[in-house]
Amino acid sequence: MREAIKFTCIALLIIIVITCVSIWPIYGFSTLGILIFGLGIHDITQKKHAILRNFPVLGHMRFLLELIGPEIHQYFIESDTDGKPINRNHRSYIYERAKLERETHPFGTEINVEEEGYKWLQHSIYAAKQLEEPPRVLVGGPDCKQPYSASIFNISAMSFGALSKNAIMALNIGAKAGNFFHDTGEGGISEYHRKGGDLVYEIGTGYFGCRTEDGHFSAEKLKEKAAFSEVKMIEIKISQGAKPGHGGVLPAAKNNEEIATIRGVQPHTVVISPPSHSAFRNAKELCAWIKQLRDLSMGKPIGFKLCIGNKKEFIDICEAMIETGIKPDFITVDGGEGGTGAAPIDFSNYVGMPWEKAMIFVVDTLNGYGLKKDIKVFTATKIFTAFDIFKAFCIGADICSSARGMMLALGCIQAIRCDTNKCPTGVTSSNPKFMRGLVVEDKWKRVKNYQHETVNDFLELFAGAGCTELSQLNRSFIHKKVGDEIKSYEELYPSVIENSLLKMNNVE
Repeated sequence: MREAIKFTCIALLIIIVITCVSIWPIYGFSTLGILIFGLGIHDITQKKHAILRNFPVLGHMRFLLELIGPEIHQYFIESDTDGKPINRNHRSYIYERAKLERETHPFGTEINVEEEGYKWLQHSIYAAKQLEEPPRVLVGGPDCKQPYSASIFNISAMSFGALSKNAIMALNIGAKAGNFFHDTGEGGISEYHRKGGDLVYEIGTGYFGCRTEDGHFSAEKLKEKAAFSEVKMIEIKISQGAKPGHGGVLPAAKNNEEIATIRGVQPHTVVISPPSHSAFRNAKELCAWIKQLRDLSMGKPIGFKLCIGNKKEFIDICEAMIETGIKPDFITVDGGEGGTGAAPIDFSNYVGMPWEKAMIFVVDTLNGYGLKKDIKVFTATKIFTAFDIFKAFCIGADICSSARGMMLALGCIQAIRCDTNKCPTGVTSSNPKFMRGLVVEDKWKRVKNYQHETVNDFLELFAGAGCTELSQLNRSFIHKKVGDEIKSYEELYPSVIENSLLKMNNVE
């Protein structure tokens, strides 16, 4: 924050100096005056900017103010509850836990509890004893030979390239210290991912790390990567919430020689993953590929990640699972409000089902087809706090992860420059002058602290709700203000009875 204030003050000083000099009555008798006069002539004669043409010299104030506009808004204008995409309260929550600072909040809530859509959890006057150790979740269906015991809160998918090597190392070392997993993102496995933390190897449409020269899937390279002892699970990225229906984007400015080598692409070029997979083209082929990956990985858990668009396509996948007998070990549900370092604005704003509705649809569909008992549901969209985890579990999730939360724990200040290679904290920049600010020896501890303290907060909520087993959580624990009424999620979104869709659709 000090740096932002310093930058703002310097910029305002420049504005004042330019303003004073521009009205200096002795233009012709000073070198500075001659420079200002020359600038004025340039502004009047140039044809690109109307403001400068009509308001020479002084018009530059507008561009200076525009340059520091986001910082002024974030630090001096926005309230604690209205910052986007992550408000100040949530950012403070993460920073305080990462730094092991104050965990209490004085003087009551700042949230308008009468606002439409306000959510709260149902507590019990007979609170349970808090669990001494957080529960873990075993991932692995009937065909899995190497099931994995996962933490309830982990690091979601972020690629090397989207994040700096220092950021990746800090995340992985933090995951090792805290005993939770680290999703590689679709950019492949780098040496910076292999610092001892458990990995989920994500395979996107570009097949980075297991790719042939022409960009198709390579079974041989996948088998090699899957054999790494750090790789505990493999995730097929079908679509991403921040840009569903669109492939990943690595800007040329961030695609250096090292990153290009890991991905198997040309350096200093824009790398755009295809919008869909070439390894499968329909639900049955997806199931067949899941089996192939499971065989190649010697039975490690295999899952897929998607943002829901066409509901019928997910229903087709469920019916293909029943027909073929091949099921994934987990499904990761992403929401349309998910984050990314680079995406077309229309895809970020208007494509993909929002997280909450998507989670409910996926869980209900799996239950309806009798599949949920064998498949764990992961989720990651905008999971920042213990309440976010609690709500996700009540809806039907089994495991939660966070990407942007972990970035903030690393020191991200939400500068919104992820795609420029000019991230001021070095989290998303491979430029050495920015990256040096992210000291791995310090930041991995913050990642571990944030995860540990947030899980501990969850255990407190869990006990406050009177619960001792994760299986006790259901939609009746979460309430929502709808109009003038308060309704539970079970009332708003009644749980689907197991196997009910099988009978309805005559699927066996």
